[in-house]
Amino acid sequence: MDGKNSAIRAAAACLRYAHFTQKAAAEHVTGIKYFESSDCLILDRLTLRNLEVVQSRSETGKQTLFDVIDETVTGMGGRLLRSWLVRPSLKRSEIETRLAAVEELLAPILRDKVRFLMKQVADLERLVGRLNLGNANARDLLALASTLAQTPELNASISDARSLLIQVLSENIFELPEIRELIASAITGEPPLNITDGGTIRAGFNAELDDLRLLSTDAKKLIAEFEEQEKQRTGIGNLKIRFNNVFGYFIEVSKANAARVPDDYHRRQTLTNAERFTTPQLKDWEAKVLGAESTILELEVELFQQIRAKVKEETCKLQTTARALATLDALAALAETASRRNYVRPVLHDGDEIEIKNGRHPVVEAFLRDSFIPNDLYLNNSTDRLLVVTGANMGGKSTVLRQAALIQILAQVGSFVPATSARLPVVDRIWTRVGASDDLASGRSTFMVEMTETAAILRNATPRSLILLDEIGRGTSTFDGLSIAWAVAEYLHNSPEHAAKTIFATHYHELTELAENLPGAKNYQMAATERDGDVVFLHKLQKGTATKSYGIAVARLAGLPASVLDRANNVLAKLEKYELAVFSDERSTNGLKAAAARGQIAQVSLFAVHNESAVEELRNVDLDRLSAEESKEILANLKRKII
Repeated sequence: MDGKNSAIRAAAACLRYAHFTQKAAAEHVTGIKYFESSDCLILDRLTLRNLEVVQSRSETGKQTLFDVIDETVTGMGGRLLRSWLVRPSLKRSEIETRLAAVEELLAPILRDKVRFLMKQVADLERLVGRLNLGNANARDLLALASTLAQTPELNASISDARSLLIQVLSENIFELPEIRELIASAITGEPPLNITDGGTIRAGFNAELDDLRLLSTDAKKLIAEFEEQEKQRTGIGNLKIRFNNVFGYFIEVSKANAARVPDDYHRRQTLTNAERFTTPQLKDWEAKVLGAESTILELEVELFQQIRAKVKEETCKLQTTARALATLDALAALAETASRRNYVRPVLHDGDEIEIKNGRHPVVEAFLRDSFIPNDLYLNNSTDRLLVVTGANMGGKSTVLRQAALIQILAQVGSFVPATSARLPVVDRIWTRVGASDDLASGRSTFMVEMTETAAILRNATPRSLILLDEIGRGTSTFDGLSIAWAVAEYLHNSPEHAAKTIFATHYHELTELAENLPGAKNYQMAATERDGDVVFLHKLQKGTATKSYGIAVARLAGLPASVLDRANNVLAKLEKYELAVFSDERSTNGLKAAAARGQIAQVSLFAVHNESAVEELRNVDLDRLSAEESKEILANLKRKII
């Protein structure tokens, strides 16, 4: 921790806060660990959100990668698995040992046995915390003993494991038979929630406590016999001996029988319908009973604290056992997921190639009603460094981008992946620039947020990174956005320090020309076709470039009015008529001048297209049949239409 002063101060502040709020020493916190960025795959807040790793943007809030793979059966296993997802490993040896353990746990008999036993395991991590904070009650100790009771069978079930990680876990699952025996012999089977309620310590555990209980029981028996004796002596059949915290034990007689009360009865209280009395003999017995009960409670509390202190002495072994059980639960959960969802073990290598066959988006596949259409993907740091993906809206571009990242994350967690095969490197960071959002409180527009996120990627990406860009430049004018997208793509391809494997999804079809100029750029498209005037999304990634985005077709699916769609088609046709591939002469310094010299129009104004409707109306006017008044009216209408 040398040189990590800020981290040390932050940890110290957290511990001080815990001490202050819990009024305890938190002795189970025996050390702090600094997470080095070089130890894990970095997923920043935006990437976690964009990829929906642990937090969903859906209304249900339950459609995340964590929800899909979380088959853990204990709270501590679930927390560990979540931490793995947030900080995937960069150590190939660590990843490989997890993968080997998951592969071994794919055996149904072993996996089912482990998961069955783990279902009987309580949250040992939190129990140890409560134990050291002095908050553990008798039920917590029983839960701890019940957990330890599963350890012999768990160790027996994994004793013949071949994978190194499971062997290590077996060595770190302590059975602690003396603690199990202590709790079993000391705590009753169904103790009260609060120790002060009594009845927590089992009979036979402490001789002094047993004697006091016998005395208390005998005194109560004598009081019951005294009640029957007084009924006979006084002839009052409804005479009762009762108890409350104010008056202790007393004799209660109804008003109707008050005249029959003996002279040796001393009145204690008068009620509306009854009188309460006591006698010297009842006072003696009361002193014995109450004294014994008070002593019993004090002794039970003292004995329980001694038991809790004895268990607390094993904190270190209990924490080690808790970590081992959590790890075993997480690995078994990954094996269960792989078995249920037909995932395969990825092959990790020291190169730079990402090669995925029939990859699937784990979250979309899990919640999709129809069958998922898989896709292949290939990237490297040389010939296939920059993939420009074009295609229809709703065609699946974003799905392909995200599934590549999620498969990489799963692999570096140590999980099997949704594909028929996957060869993957170990990447140091995954960057995403996906979706539109603003930060109005800080005065940042949607486009400013987009550019800020893009700048962070361009400045910090490395050749070992994986970058996913979705629609860069869409928050500004068409040609500004296109220019920025073009320059960003070139930079990520050419920069010696920041040239990373990049998937660039875009509707700027002009960017497909990059593949002609950059040796590491390749064009891909999400296939779509038209049938009877309707677009059919094939959701298949293919080499080549898309010719359309089918935005109007998607607008039709969304329910835009027919008149709006017709007008949009009309405007689109006119825009396409004057479309100019500005970058076709990119290699010429006078490209735009050359285009102008050929009579091509560099940019068509939407206003000019709008005005053309007025021109069309003017062309269709039959001048020979118009009166002067009709001519004036038509001219006035046309004047109003012109922008």
